[in-house]
Amino acid sequence: MRILLTSLLLLSVSWTFAQNGIIRGKVYDKSNNESIPLANVVIQGTTQGVSTNMDGEYELKGLQPGLYNLLVSYVGYKPSTRLEVEVTNARPALVDFALLPASEQLDEVEVVADGFYESEESPVSVRSIGLAEVKRNPGGNRDISKVIRSLPGVASTASFRNDILIRGGAPNENRFYLDGIEVPNINHFATQGSSGGPVGLINVDFIQDVQFYAGAFPAARGNALSSVMEFRQKDGRDDRLTANLILGASDVGVTLEGPINEKSTFIASARRSYLQFLFKALGLPFLPTYNDFQFKYKYKFDQKNQLSIIGLGAIDDFSINNDPGEPGTEDYERNIFILDNLPIQEQWNYTIGAKYEHFRENTTYTLVASRNMLDNSQYKYPSNDETQEKLFDYTSQEIENKFRFESLNFLPSDITLTYGANYEFAKYNNFTDELRFVPASGQVESFQFNSALNMHKWGVFANISKKFFNEKLTLAAGFRTDANDYAESMSNPLDQFSPRFSASYDATNRLSFNFNTGVYYQLPSYTILGYEEDREGESILVNADNDLKYIRSRHVVGGVAYTVSERNFKVSLEGFHKQYSQYPFSVDNQLALANLGADFGVIGNEEVTSTADGRSYGLEALIQQKFYKGFYGILAYTFVKSEFTDESGNYIPSSWDSRHIVSLTAGKRLGKGWEIGGRWLFSGGTPFTPYDVETSMQPSVWNTRRQGVLDYNRLNTLRADAFHQLDMRVDKNFYFNKWSLTLYFDIQNAYNYQVEGQPILTVERDENNTPILGEDGNYIPKEISSSNGQLLPTLGIIVEL
Repeated sequence: MRILLTSLLLLSVSWTFAQNGIIRGKVYDKSNNESIPLANVVIQGTTQGVSTNMDGEYELKGLQPGLYNLLVSYVGYKPSTRLEVEVTNARPALVDFALLPASEQLDEVEVVADGFYESEESPVSVRSIGLAEVKRNPGGNRDISKVIRSLPGVASTASFRNDILIRGGAPNENRFYLDGIEVPNINHFATQGSSGGPVGLINVDFIQDVQFYAGAFPAARGNALSSVMEFRQKDGRDDRLTANLILGASDVGVTLEGPINEKSTFIASARRSYLQFLFKALGLPFLPTYNDFQFKYKYKFDQKNQLSIIGLGAIDDFSINNDPGEPGTEDYERNIFILDNLPIQEQWNYTIGAKYEHFRENTTYTLVASRNMLDNSQYKYPSNDETQEKLFDYTSQEIENKFRFESLNFLPSDITLTYGANYEFAKYNNFTDELRFVPASGQVESFQFNSALNMHKWGVFANISKKFFNEKLTLAAGFRTDANDYAESMSNPLDQFSPRFSASYDATNRLSFNFNTGVYYQLPSYTILGYEEDREGESILVNADNDLKYIRSRHVVGGVAYTVSERNFKVSLEGFHKQYSQYPFSVDNQLALANLGADFGVIGNEEVTSTADGRSYGLEALIQQKFYKGFYGILAYTFVKSEFTDESGNYIPSSWDSRHIVSLTAGKRLGKGWEIGGRWLFSGGTPFTPYDVETSMQPSVWNTRRQGVLDYNRLNTLRADAFHQLDMRVDKNFYFNKWSLTLYFDIQNAYNYQVEGQPILTVERDENNTPILGEDGNYIPKEISSSNGQLLPTLGIIVEL
């Protein structure tokens, strides 16, 4: 550390800012993709600016390296703001603006804009995250899944995973889109049937901004119940070849971008982890290795036609470190438990897609085609001894081929119309061979099936919006409907008809009232759909035979917002209510899957019926200061109550019932390239189900499961401790003539808070690590702590060439 500080001091002495920074880009009409000449581009809070030329291009020169907010305006168009444009001497910053026509012809001096994303279709429950916000987020470590924990409604977890829990919903209720192309999961080591994983997959150097919808989902985006995240990627540079080199605490990566010819550009990256070496040195029982790849190719045929091709992929391996450490310690016992249960895992996945856009006068047609695939295999030997018979062996694949057509139309009388259709062909394969404890019989039984599921899915959607009373009132109404050929219970599109309605009223130029209601449907996971059993000599899809249905959720959201546009400041208050029905209910365990929680293997391989109900409701408060005069901050508070029915139809707390969620993030951009920031997170403890100790200690049960059996007669009657942690970050930027260097020091859980979760149930062992039998012939039970939370410092280096 002393050497590092000395080096920083020497660099600071020998280096000064040079005002060679450049921002350049283009301003165009979003309705037809045509250039807008003579538009004004101004640095917010100053009189420094330029006008675009006849091709809509602009260039701001002689800027000192740092962050800038830009405001673009032109008579007859709605103004637009881009916050936190990072300027260096290494390369010009490229920033394009797409302006929407305005019905009111306002004088330019009256026009203001802010950096808060707004949508006529989604006036509530939507937040925008910029690239700089992702990069500098304390504790985020350039991982978008960790960054969104700063937003209202998003619960934090003390574990090492990136499970995204929105407004009391399960982690599989979220959908992700990269440039309008759906990506099933954005994390490494994904839990099949869910959305979590310990490490983010998306390279933030590709991201221009993120729109996060916690409700009021666009009609073009289906199959979601809790959130939709739209990741908008930047295009590759069209002026020069550049490179970013990143060395972090757990991985090393490189990003290249530049022109291919006059009409096409690319941006591509690769990353490799070395976390396994650190974990082995620390004596941890698991050794993860991950690799990821990402690219985007853009070809502009002409001003009216363009094609984008994107790709995202990962290769993940999870191996075992069989050295549990020093005997006689709690860490040793915990490691033994982990080694007894953690499987060997090999997983890879990819998404590749193409998006073609054709622009006409006031209309944009979009065609999207994509393919994604997940290959997931896991196996486990007793005591990790490969000479013995496997406890379980699991191999599964999910393959989806998707097509979507969209039409965006800007009509007279201030009407916007969107409509389209989608088709999908999906394949799911599963081979499972395991010993499983069956609660109904109280016995361990051999369980095996080999399934192959093919599905055709289809849907249509539309939305129309119109402004009234000099744009003070905006109304939007739409629908979508989906169906498939899995079972008769899902084949009628009218059964999944999903209407939605939104309204927004601007009482003043700062105060607005907003409302949305809608019905949303989501298909259960493939692990549920593809479950097979042999009945009377015939293999059948059990849950298709049970007339499984789409999960249904009705949302009602209302709120008020106060925005000071010229200062990038906003205060909002929203109330929400989600009513679930047709939720999967486990036949074996007699509970809704939302009360089961998420494990770290495969979920959903069981018989279910669509008979559970649920509800989630609460209140969100937000105070946000986007980047202004070097300062930024966000304070978010959420009260949420999440409940689902048990076997008697009574509502009980779900596994996602956090109750109170708080996030406080603030930072300051200082002089000489320094920036400091901090974030404090708090989430109330979530419910859990205690163990059935007597059943768990039966030798036949324990030797098979190597972990406790839960007592579902006491479903979610206990609650873990509340979780909270402080993250801090310091950045130092060095701007040289042709390159720049960023050093950052990030600390997660700065005060090393240890939160106690559900204790681990294990068995007493002798000096040979053999379980000890009691007088009743069962093993002797023992509980050990399951505390989570660890101080995690990170020193990172980013080189921009």
